[in-house]
Amino acid sequence: MAKSGTALRRDEAERALKAERGGAAEAAKLDRLIHERVRLGILSALAANDSLTFAELKALLKTSDGNLSVHARKLEAAQYVAVVKSFQNRVPRTEYRLSAQGRRALERYLDHLEALIRAARG
Repeated sequence: MAKSGTALRRDEAERALKAERGGAAEAAKLDRLIHERVRLGILSALAANDSLTFAELKALLKTSDGNLSVHARKLEAAQYVAVVKSFQNRVPRTEYRLSAQGRRALERYLDHLEALIRAARG
């Protein structure tokens, strides 16, 4: 039976980890853009939802306007999230969606973490 794309990525990550002593070098290769807590939270929340507004993300992540705004802009610049700005009853509304590129990056990041965990557990 053929392996899925996810299983192949995991196997590849595991092979790379085994090639390194202790996996320390592989841990350093984690996507630093995603590895930050708020950005990982944004991507994870968007992976589980079709879209979320700025207010919904702020409440979900329990962060400030400024903090969320800075991290969301970094993800937008990397094209990991798509942003749509509009008005609803004259009130600004910002809506975020996970892009295909962002979903792939998150999957790679999670596969890498899983491989690190398996390597650490032996």
